[in-house]
Amino acid sequence: MAHFAQLDEDNNVIKVEVVHNLITIDSDGNEQEQLGINFLTELHGGGTYVQTSYNNNMRKNYAGIGCVYDSVRDAFIKKQPYSSWIFDEDTCQWNAPITEPEGTRNIWDELNGVWVKRF
Repeated sequence: MAHFAQLDEDNNVIKVEVVHNLITIDSDGNEQEQLGINFLTELHGGGTYVQTSYNNNMRKNYAGIGCVYDSVRDAFIKKQPYSSWIFDEDTCQWNAPITEPEGTRNIWDELNGVWVKRF
């Protein structure tokens, strides 16, 4: 199945739709994003759609409601979760300023800038 993000006028993802693969395959057997966009546009009478990948093999990250599509980076980007977190240009993801400890479940304490173990 192919997945498409519907964008608002500010490129915010407002919906993610699933389209059967047969709709996105051209007469030569190649997947074409535009065929899915055409299908959804006709189905809904308009809209802006961009294909996304559940496996993150296109546009860096899977689109989710609240993400933003950055056309310059050709990537879906989540909102910055905390002001101290750093944007990684390679992955287009936000990372904590210190690595989360492995083997435990933690939450980020923005006030103190540390990971705190969940109980």
